[in-house]
Amino acid sequence: MKRPFLFILFLYLSSIAFAQNALVRSGPMLGYSSMKEVGIWIQLEKEAEVKVRYWPVSNEKDKKETAIAKSQSGNSFICQLIAEVNPGIKYNYAIIINEKEIAFDYPLEFQSQSLWQHRTDPPDFKFALGSCTYINEPPVDRPGQPYGGNYEVFTSINNENPDFMLWMGDNSYLREVDWNSKTGIYHRYSHSRDVTEMQALLARSHNYAIWDDHDYGPNNSDKSFWNKKITENAFRDFWMNPNYNLTGKGGITGTFFWNDCQFFLLDNRYFRTANGRKTGEKEILGKAQIDWLINALKSSPARFKFIVIGGQFISNAAIHENHINLAPEERQEIIKLISEENIKGVIFLSGDRHHSELSKLDRKDQYPIYDWTVSPLTATAYEIEDEGNTLVLPGSMFGERCFGTIEVSGAYKERLLKLKLFNKDGKELWNFVIKAIDLN
Repeated sequence: MKRPFLFILFLYLSSIAFAQNALVRSGPMLGYSSMKEVGIWIQLEKEAEVKVRYWPVSNEKDKKETAIAKSQSGNSFICQLIAEVNPGIKYNYAIIINEKEIAFDYPLEFQSQSLWQHRTDPPDFKFALGSCTYINEPPVDRPGQPYGGNYEVFTSINNENPDFMLWMGDNSYLREVDWNSKTGIYHRYSHSRDVTEMQALLARSHNYAIWDDHDYGPNNSDKSFWNKKITENAFRDFWMNPNYNLTGKGGITGTFFWNDCQFFLLDNRYFRTANGRKTGEKEILGKAQIDWLINALKSSPARFKFIVIGGQFISNAAIHENHINLAPEERQEIIKLISEENIKGVIFLSGDRHHSELSKLDRKDQYPIYDWTVSPLTATAYEIEDEGNTLVLPGSMFGERCFGTIEVSGAYKERLLKLKLFNKDGKELWNFVIKAIDLN
């Protein structure tokens, strides 16, 4: 008589677990990591109470919990939770919804950053990067061949086990049906996040992001976009960068550290003049953001200073939305200020172009400035052609769906970067080494 009872009990408990799992739309996703806090994001299907239970990998008994968050319809049932941590520890974690633990078929783990300063050399680490994530939705996509595909690229990124992923714009593609309403904008962000192949990566690597035109507004959009406050709110809801609006004038400008590197997350849309303007100053970043950037670069103690921007900055091909084509004076002013302020270790990271390439600007009596463009992740790739960029390094151009990684390693005075480009299946296509001493 016990077997039927146990079977019924098993079915009952399984049904409860399934019901709780069905509450999760996407995530969990790891946001920023610091020495004392880690951000954790999750999107549910309806109203519920959620918290995170977490413990050091080395001490399962030392369990802590975040505060309880309640999902609400006003922001698409998104919850952002904060785990209070100690420096340099790896944690396992669990998602608890309505007091029931949720099962996932991939590891849930995060890390806090190490307190290495004045103690040791900075720890080695690796991060992944890419741009242009188009997720098909046939009823509202353009007719013809699907623009997105090869979502297995996210599995390949996860297999590289990066400490964090840097999403460099066009992380969602707003369609005509989306950008005129909050309902449409939040639907698009939700639809782009709700990808099976993406979930394991989100759950075990930390994530930082900027935007470009397609997750800001319409194609080639600028500061006149009428719903930019809504997309700004959506961006803050769907990502967990440690800060935003560092200009004090709106937008997503921010920064973060990872060990001895600082990342400057620029907003190339919020302050941008229209591409076709014939009068007035032509701007992409705007004076307030440039002033913040130069001050932040000058005061930064980082060995490498990564400037992350949606479009190509260093390329001298005066085409499309390249900086030199739309705002050449602004581009030159930034380069001049970096030189005059004697700012060391600057490297640009960019997206947008649907192909990948490394540009190198040699400067008289100064170190060269690099700009690594990595694109696309899942949007359609463009065939490689000679666009007139005389600064591109031979052999660095690839016109296929891909992602990059950067490994930062070595003793403090001998740090180096190893750039690697991979195809959608995780096959290495190209690599390149940059030494810190060569950016002095």
